[in-house]
Amino acid sequence: MSTDTMRAMVQNGFGGPDVLRVERVPRPVPLPTEVLVRVHAAGVNPVDWKTRAGSGMAGLLGEGPFTLGWDVSGVVEEVGFGVTTLKPGDEVYGMPWFPRLAGGYSEYVTAPARQFARKPAALDHVHAAAVPLAALTAWQAVVDTAQVQAGQRVLITAAAGGVGHFAVQFARHLGAHVIATAGAARHPWLKELGADETVDYTTTRFEEVVADVDVVIELVGDAHDDSSTRSLKVLRPGGLLVTIPAGVSPELAAAAEAASVRVTPFLVEPDGTALTAIAGLIDAGEVAVEVAKTFPLEEAGAAHTFGETGRTRGKIVLTVTEGAAS
Repeated sequence: MSTDTMRAMVQNGFGGPDVLRVERVPRPVPLPTEVLVRVHAAGVNPVDWKTRAGSGMAGLLGEGPFTLGWDVSGVVEEVGFGVTTLKPGDEVYGMPWFPRLAGGYSEYVTAPARQFARKPAALDHVHAAAVPLAALTAWQAVVDTAQVQAGQRVLITAAAGGVGHFAVQFARHLGAHVIATAGAARHPWLKELGADETVDYTTTRFEEVVADVDVVIELVGDAHDDSSTRSLKVLRPGGLLVTIPAGVSPELAAAAEAASVRVTPFLVEPDGTALTAIAGLIDAGEVAVEVAKTFPLEEAGAAHTFGETGRTRGKIVLTVTEGAAS
């Protein structure tokens, strides 16, 4: 097989999972300051299936063809001129290029070396691929944006998902009192991860039982039962609502001002330095990584179908090379 090409999951237009097809495409070549990474496993995120269908980051991509995927774990194959932080053979993980195309659903990706970090030694490639986008989202929201402090009360909605289960652990690591919403079946697990209180969103409206919160990490959005607007009711005066799925509408901004609380939109960005810090917490046993299910690259469509049920605990991962979980 030619080393100039590689397998990649390509879509030529927007639509359902059936638009995803494996094709052979040119293998990328690293430019100066970039590395070529052989992908062993690729994480699957809600932004992937939303983009595939024509929303999410679709407006940045054009009509296609293109390859989805921003979460990768693999091995450095080649380095471009000027790279000093990584070398061939290094095991790395990262969230390259987001929100621009990275092409993670493929055998190789290229990106600036500093958008990667060394893979946590405690994790295989499957579990490492589950980390970057979700964990960076949680880290940048909890640590960098909200600047959560010990003793603060933090509400995390959709806490059993990919971002949510990391947010719970990071807030706990910082010494916060963590309140997590999820279905009742997830409550024992979330308490193991560090949640102090849990709310069953299927039976209880969180604003009826939660109050005096300093920070809300809102992972649901107003499109689902006005979750962001309802979050304003639980905040203390001056508290902060971080909305991650859909930004801040003029109506939400006005409601926050009227309630004397703050609200901010959020979008994750590549950050190799933060990934190094996260890897340290994982290797120290401070942070656990949950993989709901794995699929081979060829079954990316099935992975999207599974993810779109909204019932996953943790992350979905595609295996790209044999032995990714070893």
